[in-house]
Amino acid sequence: MGRGGAPDTDGNDAAPLLASTVSSSGAKNRKNPVTAKRDTYGGSSDVQEDENLYMGVPKSELLNTPEEGLSETEASHRLTRFGYNKLREKEENIWWKLFLEFVQPMPLMIWAAIAIETLEALLKSSRGEDPSDSWIDVVVLIILQLLNVLVGFIEELKAGDAIAALRESLKPEATVKRGGRVYNMDATELVPGDIVCLGAGGAIPADCILREGKPIQVDQAALTGESLPVTMHAGAEAKMGSTVTRGEIEATVSATGSQTFFGKTADLVQGVDELGHFEKVLREIMIILVAAGSIICFIVFCYLLNIGVDFWEVLAFNVVLLVASIPIALRVVCTTTLALGCHELAAEKAIVARLSSVEELAGMTILCSDKTGTLTLNKMMLQEDLPIFVNSLNREDVLQLAALAAKWWEPPKDALDTLVLNAVDIRTLNDYDQTDYMPFDPTIKRTESTVVNKKTGKGMKVTKGAPNIVLDMCDNKAQVAAQVESKVTELAHRGIRSLAVARTVGSPDGPLEFVGILTFLDPPRPDTKHTIDCADDFGVAVKMITGDHKAIAVETCRVLGMGTNVLGTDKLPLMQAQDLEKCTTLGRDYGELCRGADGFAQVYPEHKYLIVEALRQQGFLVGMTGDGVNDAPALKRADVGIAVQGATNAAQAAADIVLTEPGLSTIVTAIVTSRKIFQRMKNFVIYRIACTEQLLLFFFWSCIFYHPNEYNEDWPSYFYIPVIALVTITILNDGTIISVAYDNVHASQLPEKWDLNILYIVSSAIGLTALLSSLILLSYALSSVDPNSSWAGMGLPQLSYGEIQCLMYLKISLSDYFSVFNSRCKGWMWTRAPSVVLVGAFILATFASTMLSVYWPFGNGMEGISWALAFYVWMYVMFWAIVQDAAKVLTYAVLQNIGWVQSVDVIDETALKRSRDQLFDVQIG
Repeated sequence: MGRGGAPDTDGNDAAPLLASTVSSSGAKNRKNPVTAKRDTYGGSSDVQEDENLYMGVPKSELLNTPEEGLSETEASHRLTRFGYNKLREKEENIWWKLFLEFVQPMPLMIWAAIAIETLEALLKSSRGEDPSDSWIDVVVLIILQLLNVLVGFIEELKAGDAIAALRESLKPEATVKRGGRVYNMDATELVPGDIVCLGAGGAIPADCILREGKPIQVDQAALTGESLPVTMHAGAEAKMGSTVTRGEIEATVSATGSQTFFGKTADLVQGVDELGHFEKVLREIMIILVAAGSIICFIVFCYLLNIGVDFWEVLAFNVVLLVASIPIALRVVCTTTLALGCHELAAEKAIVARLSSVEELAGMTILCSDKTGTLTLNKMMLQEDLPIFVNSLNREDVLQLAALAAKWWEPPKDALDTLVLNAVDIRTLNDYDQTDYMPFDPTIKRTESTVVNKKTGKGMKVTKGAPNIVLDMCDNKAQVAAQVESKVTELAHRGIRSLAVARTVGSPDGPLEFVGILTFLDPPRPDTKHTIDCADDFGVAVKMITGDHKAIAVETCRVLGMGTNVLGTDKLPLMQAQDLEKCTTLGRDYGELCRGADGFAQVYPEHKYLIVEALRQQGFLVGMTGDGVNDAPALKRADVGIAVQGATNAAQAAADIVLTEPGLSTIVTAIVTSRKIFQRMKNFVIYRIACTEQLLLFFFWSCIFYHPNEYNEDWPSYFYIPVIALVTITILNDGTIISVAYDNVHASQLPEKWDLNILYIVSSAIGLTALLSSLILLSYALSSVDPNSSWAGMGLPQLSYGEIQCLMYLKISLSDYFSVFNSRCKGWMWTRAPSVVLVGAFILATFASTMLSVYWPFGNGMEGISWALAFYVWMYVMFWAIVQDAAKVLTYAVLQNIGWVQSVDVIDETALKRSRDQLFDVQIG
């Protein structure tokens, strides 16, 4: 591809495609090497005529784009004709989706209970008995079914819309050439026939046919699953959704939107987000609770049948008891908590691309951070100091040579090119034609171009890159090596980055001459040291990984207080990608080395991958930050890949979280936020297990070991409460559970992890204490018929069996709702204010339970209690709520003392915010 100063154009472009047939003749319109032939890339093409047409337009005319690209007018016509470069959105039948929600495993259990109650009602009618109680049970069970399904369905829709909106904010861009002008634009506005500039790190924005130029390497893993990049030459078709990993070339857009290979197979290549560890934990908990509930219900079922209770009555009671004891609202809480968490992270300038990464961020123990742009400003300042090693050249000459080793007529590809091009007069560069160009490649760490002076006709090669790399290539190395190495080391110790410039003498094939060193300073961000100190306090070790010189890395680490044990690559092998993926001994061989280092310098992409994987194999949850295509493999391999602000498309595609604000402070803020989200999920688990323990074990114990007929011969031989009461407890419980997702929580001081044994122990401390209080109250209530009992001694009234049922209904309900407050803190429950939503849900649920217990409207043998007795139950439950809290605090203290729980400390967010504000105030001042 040739390049002169201004584009050679007289304004004649291809005639508008919609107005007339495009002529393929004319000297201006030099055809792309391959226009008619198109690789089907695994797709079928049964209709022969479609091979040469694109939506009814001949491809030979559509893709015959001149060197200067389409005109804006023609592009506008084509955008109207072919539409935006967007994938066709899959339309879901919302009613069918809603129907499917009713036939999931949990709803099916409720349907079974409804069927049993309906059958029981019909049997009562056939026997001439009053079936109204059973019909009331049926109605309330249907209400429970509708509430669970509809609330879950609505919350899931809201969560899906929220995540889609967040991802939409990451709009893709493309570099396009139109009318001889090269600029960046929204990739959705590309049209067939557009000329786009593809470069390392950039996503391929549409299906494209490569034009003349050097081969590029393309990562097609998103489409084909191939782990290694594929080399593509001129005429090959690169697919939308792929990423350029090496090289730079122009290409002609051959298909956009739903007409691309990616668009036609989107359903195959787009995976569904998994909810990760949380869903697995909830499933495991549900299996355990269902198993425990089934065993208990089976024992109760057999016992009640053995003592002569009606089969259908026993069956209905046991099915509803099982439904009430397991987390029906599991998915509702899961999606709501994580969706709200994503919103919180978005507010902190971190967009989540994979939901499970939220909890993995909360558990992250090591963060491998890129230096440039993350720890530092990535705003290189060109220094006046510019060592020159050729006497005939001056500062302006060296800067011009450095600028010639870039595509000066295009938007700069990186910060260094920006500084160099801003330091020279671009008009002087237009005296040269660039006849060949090799873009920057992280594996060879330099860029190179061949230019010809238009006035003299003389050509030369110009290269710029890492000093050690460029010096090794130069023919005058022997003369300047000592000076160069001394200067680079001196600059490195001052934290100044070096960029070597060399040129050939006489001709492009002449001897390569080392001419000078450009010096740049990329200072640490003002908040970086404070942020690293905070991360260390939060149990996250930050390790710096950079391609820079070791001396610069050591100096940066020293300034930031990270420790100066920075290793070079001499201790790490340079393994091939396929070997790294298969190797399972990296943790054994290099884990300790990586764990003990404070940073790594002069690394290649393979080294970054090796470091991350070695630490993962050691059992650490590893985060990785990066911004370039060379970071993409490590970002993808890390447990939490974090693309920093301004990252390339390749880095963003490989990352789990994309930051939209510069610097590392956003990451630490995201860590705090994710730990709060994790805490809400843990609170939900503790609460739900505690409720289940109380409910299941209470009815197990009361059915088998309590015999009301021993107190009053007119009472039944076992204690129970009707199905309707169990269902109302479940309905109100679910409402309270959902509010947990909105609670105010504190972030743990140390990284979080799922330890179900600890959760079961803490839940049992709360649930079993509540169970004990329920059994004590039941014993006292049953003895109320005895005038000499303690109940009567306290001046409390004698109760009927129906009143005792209402009394226990209120007690169990209140204990469940107070357990929410026990579960939400590791310390005393009054040490942290709950959210308005949680308090509102608590007030609504307890008010409803109290009203139902006083004015019980559903019959089934239950009778409302007095307001005075309801007040006493409230006082009793509040006293035991404090006892439950004491049991929980004591449990945590014992677990911490024996080393099972490392810390119950939380992050002081007020102090954290105050310290950040003071830091920025100092900077402004």
